[in-house]
Amino acid sequence: MKEAFDSHCHLQDAVFDDDREAVYGAAHTRGLGLIVPGYSRSSSAAAVEFSETHPGTWALVGVHPHDASAFSQEDEGLLRQWLSRPHVVGVGEIGLDYHYDLSPRDVQREVFRRQLVLARELGAAVAVHSREAEADTLAAIDQVPGVHGVLHCFTGSLAFAEALLARGWMISFSGVVTFASAGALREVVRRVPLERMLVETDAPYLAPVPFRGRRNQPIWVEQVAKAVAEQKTCTVKEVFQQCTANIYRVFSFCDLNW
Repeated sequence: MKEAFDSHCHLQDAVFDDDREAVYGAAHTRGLGLIVPGYSRSSSAAAVEFSETHPGTWALVGVHPHDASAFSQEDEGLLRQWLSRPHVVGVGEIGLDYHYDLSPRDVQREVFRRQLVLARELGAAVAVHSREAEADTLAAIDQVPGVHGVLHCFTGSLAFAEALLARGWMISFSGVVTFASAGALREVVRRVPLERMLVETDAPYLAPVPFRGRRNQPIWVEQVAKAVAEQKTCTVKEVFQQCTANIYRVFSFCDLNW
């Protein structure tokens, strides 16, 4: 069993093409497990391939709200096929994004709902992206009773966090918790039980302090765990141990052991 995880990192992204193996190797050497989510057909395929060729790595497959307009019946069939493979542990990154609105909101909602239904049917956890869409995210979850998962890269309100907790969901925190401007988010960290949270990098995005402005990488999840530990008045080791136990629980339909 792993004792530390980066629960959400996009190592299949093109920005890692020149040194992907080195970035993976640094994480692997430190004993970090990695969960690599897709966000489109091509990135999901790449996540599956990466997870099947790199020990200690698992994939999520799904279509992000940015790409919802391109979602097809064929995509849904591919997700179903991928979810039968042993290194694919859930559906993601899916959800709603009302900040960029790269797909119409009604299309985003329908594609989100269809993927939630698929996840529930297959007993799979989901990793959800929600930006400026808290009410509609909760409404979509409520439309598919029994679906479970994690709200990744949480930057929302305390009320949103409490609503997710009431529905049995996990909440994942990223390097944003280290930002000087994130005082309200650190208050959310203090209020969310450690037994209900994950830590992640969302690499290559959102590098934590003291690496802001650089391309993020999985080993910097240690900075996220450190920030969480400071808010929870515990050790970094305790954060990693509990968050890893939480990963095993939320993705319990699949054996994550090496």
